[in-house]
Amino acid sequence: MFIVFKGVSLIKLSKRQDEILQIVKQNGPITGKEIAEKLSVTRAALRPDLAILTMSGNLDARPRVGYFFNDKLAVKQKAKKFIQQKVSDFKAHPIVVEKSTSVYNAIVQLFLEDVGTLYAVDSEGCLAGVISRKDLLRAALGNKNLQELPVSVIMTRMPNIITIHPDETLLEAAKKMINYHVDSLPVVTEAGDRGSTYLLLGRITKTTITRAYVEFMDENSN
Repeated sequence: MFIVFKGVSLIKLSKRQDEILQIVKQNGPITGKEIAEKLSVTRAALRPDLAILTMSGNLDARPRVGYFFNDKLAVKQKAKKFIQQKVSDFKAHPIVVEKSTSVYNAIVQLFLEDVGTLYAVDSEGCLAGVISRKDLLRAALGNKNLQELPVSVIMTRMPNIITIHPDETLLEAAKKMINYHVDSLPVVTEAGDRGSTYLLLGRITKTTITRAYVEFMDENSN
C-alpha cells in the first residue's frame, strides 16, 4: 500500500504503518495508546507514523475520540484505480450485422440480443456503421417496406462514428459517451494500411462501465 497525499501516490507504507492502518480500520475510533498496546510499542515510537498517516489523509484524528480510517480517501483511491483500467479488459462482444441486412431483420436482432446498438460491418469485417434503436424506430415509422430497406441507408457512417481503442482507459470511454451523448462505443483498431478503416473488436457501454465499477469496488472493499 502507498501513502497518498492530495491524490498523488508518494511513498510506500512501511510495515508498521500498514499495520496501523489495519488496526484502525478494524477497531476505529481508537486511541494512540490502544494502538501502541496492540503493536507492543511505546506511544512515542508511533508518533511519526501516526503523523504521516494523518497528514496524508489515510487517517483522521479527533481529540478525546482517537484515530479512525478515512473511508472517503479509500473510496477515492479505488475509484481512481478503476478509471485507469483499460477498455480491453472490460469490452463486450459486439452484436454485428452486415450492412446489407434489412431494417426488419436488424430490429429482430436488436430485440433478440437485448441491446441498444448494432454494428454494421462490410464484407471484410470492418466497421461500416452504427445502428441505434432511434435509427430503427425512425425508419419503422410510416415505412411499410422494412424488409426491403437495408441498414446501410439509416446507419451512422464514418467519420461520424465515435470509437474507442482497446488501450484507452474507462475514464476516456466514459467522457466520450457523455460528450457525444451516446450509450455505447465500438472498440476498434486500425485495419492495416486502409486509412480510416477499423476492425471491430468489441463494444463498451454505460451499463458495462457501471457494472464493472460495482464489481471492482466490491472486490476491493477489504
